[in-house]
Amino acid sequence: MKRFAIVVLLIAFVLSLAAPALAQDVVELDFMCYQDGSECTIYEDLLARFSEENPSITVAVNTVPYTTVRDQLRVQVEAGQAPDIARITDFAGMAGFYLDLRPLMMDPSLLEDNFPGAILAAFRAEDDMSGLHGYPDALTVTAPYVNATLFEQAGVDLPSDMMDEPTWDDWLAALDVVASATGLQYSMAIDNKGHRFAGPAMSLGATFFDEDGNFDLEDDEGYRAFAVILKDLMDAGKTPAETWLGTSQYTGAQDYFINVETVMYFSGSWQIGRFAADIGDAFDWIVAPNPYGPGGSTGVAGGAAIVGYAQTEHPEEVAMVIEYLMQPEVYQEFSARALFIPAHQAVIEMGVDFQTDNPAVAAALTGFANEVPKFHEQAVALNAHPQAFAYYDASNTRLAQYFAGELTLDEAMARLQEQLDEGAANMAG
Repeated sequence: MKRFAIVVLLIAFVLSLAAPALAQDVVELDFMCYQDGSECTIYEDLLARFSEENPSITVAVNTVPYTTVRDQLRVQVEAGQAPDIARITDFAGMAGFYLDLRPLMMDPSLLEDNFPGAILAAFRAEDDMSGLHGYPDALTVTAPYVNATLFEQAGVDLPSDMMDEPTWDDWLAALDVVASATGLQYSMAIDNKGHRFAGPAMSLGATFFDEDGNFDLEDDEGYRAFAVILKDLMDAGKTPAETWLGTSQYTGAQDYFINVETVMYFSGSWQIGRFAADIGDAFDWIVAPNPYGPGGSTGVAGGAAIVGYAQTEHPEEVAMVIEYLMQPEVYQEFSARALFIPAHQAVIEMGVDFQTDNPAVAAALTGFANEVPKFHEQAVALNAHPQAFAYYDASNTRLAQYFAGELTLDEAMARLQEQLDEGAANMAG
């Protein structure tokens, strides 16, 4: 008995010595994630399952505000402190810092064959012709949200129900009537983002790029036309000026819609989950088709992407995680739970049974999906352009100065173009 006890103690001692070594064999990856709805929460769940199947790898999902990803991540990366994985929106902005997944994936065709080539190319540095660095986890679409209850209370028909191709003039006139009849100050609100501004401008005839693919906006009549529309609305107090004035940083206007302070809110499909949660059954809301103009009717494509960083000490494990998230069944579940339009071709073909019993959400997803076939080519190219975020920043600043009366429209457009030209020259250099 004494000998047995000694053996047990020796085994326990050996195991206690081995435990730290075993613990060190577990790789923990840092995933910087932002969310508009519940995306990061869903990723935590999906990656917990991944870790059950791969117990030597854990993933810590670090949920941060979008401004952290937008304004601080690049500084962190350039300082050599990149996360292992991140969810980003500026695909081209950190090209050269991403991990090339191609040599690490078991099946690179999963990535290469299922996502648009233009988006995959956006992750690559100039001398990189074939790297696979990340994938879009959703396709986003811009279009207007409308408070249908206010239209009903005002006894006004929705322009999209009355005519086949309602114009911006048709919508603005109807919004005015509804706002007046229901006692609202604001008829329309829009996020202060050049991305959101682009769809209406394109519908009004704007052409963003010249033949060489460079931004060419200084004398563009369509771009100017929407700038004038927004300034007129601000001057009349019909759109919240504080969304645009006093900051060049992104400011969402969604709270004006949630709190029934505006009839229309121009944003995008990523708001669906939040509206389902925050509006509930307080009022009926719909996604209206993008208003028509000389350029037709188009929203702008966008989305977030999952990337790995070359600085990681665990490239094989990062590739395993990203490849897992791209598996059609996993991606499909993410789309269904996050209420996102998939960008994954195999998932599009499989179809997505969105997890909602909310008819407004189902109708909104259908509404946004109906906008995709109307996309201008430039509407898809914009967000993947190497200078996209330089344009977003510059347009926010110059448009805000025009709206505030600090610059004339001619001056604002000239300075916007000057910044874009300088940016293009710096990239070429």
